[in-house]
Amino acid sequence: MPLVPMRTMLDHAAENDYGIAALNVNNMEQIQAIMMAAEETDSPVIIQASRGARKYTNDAYLRHLMLAAVELYPKIPIVMHLDHGNSAETCFSAIEQGFTSVMMDGSLSEDGKVPSSYEYNAEVTKKVAQAAHAAGVSVEGEIGALGGIEDGHGAGLSEEEAQEHLTDPAQAEQFVADTGVDALAVAIGTSHGAYKFKKKPTGDVLKMSLIEEIHKRLPNTHLVMHGSSSVPQELQDIINQYGGDIKQTYGVPVEEIQRGIKHGVRKINVDTDSRLAITGAIRKVFAESPEQFDPRKYLTPAREAMKQVCIARMTAFGQAGNAGKIKPNTCKEMVSFYK
Repeated sequence: MPLVPMRTMLDHAAENDYGIAALNVNNMEQIQAIMMAAEETDSPVIIQASRGARKYTNDAYLRHLMLAAVELYPKIPIVMHLDHGNSAETCFSAIEQGFTSVMMDGSLSEDGKVPSSYEYNAEVTKKVAQAAHAAGVSVEGEIGALGGIEDGHGAGLSEEEAQEHLTDPAQAEQFVADTGVDALAVAIGTSHGAYKFKKKPTGDVLKMSLIEEIHKRLPNTHLVMHGSSSVPQELQDIINQYGGDIKQTYGVPVEEIQRGIKHGVRKINVDTDSRLAITGAIRKVFAESPEQFDPRKYLTPAREAMKQVCIARMTAFGQAGNAGKIKPNTCKEMVSFYK
């Protein structure tokens, strides 16, 4: 099965009322963990790479790792997605490298440090959407700005500052009309990175009601939740038990994500949970077997730990059992859809 456009996958998710975890990768073991989990649960997958991941891995390595996943798991639909493209050129280079979906994050200025204007965001996102759709590639945009910072994206906003940049539902409706995006990331109080909330989030800081209002205005647009790792306490505890120093923090409860799925959320970005699982497993090996120096001895349990996180999210979001139900198509076949 070839790599598929994200629009195909999200349309199926919308028709069948489930969400899809979009899982970030930087290396081979992370891709392996995702694919092992997908095969075990019969899940379609969105594998995404940020600008930082592309720089770390190199596009050539990344592309061939993705093609290896396609070859080894021919029954699993796979989307190769660019996470947080900061410019049209970044998105265009991803399309040239074979990505089947790109995110143009015009919610921030091109340097990724400060929130941009609506006019800039709409203009650059429309430019990317027109070019991407001509190639059959799906496009995600963002309106509003998230807090936190991770992997080279995010405005570095505090939890309190993030509340000032939540998505305006009327503006979201206008943005989709102005740009033609396939999916829309919305700011509801979440943040990138592990340190999302200082206490268990309530409706005061996690505005799930915004999702519901936006979905009413845009019932046919696929919504996206960024910064949606749940940051499980047990993963924090494992890291700290074996010499780490993760300060107490709280993520987005799975049940709140499930609430979002009922109101149009189709793509849920998960990265921190994978990183925590991997780090905890490696620290455990180093602490219990300090004589080990073979990377396979600590990367194997790290891969398994991430796999278990992926299985849990795929099951909770409802994508499990749907891989074989999606009729795959290619970007080339999607070109006529956008005309």
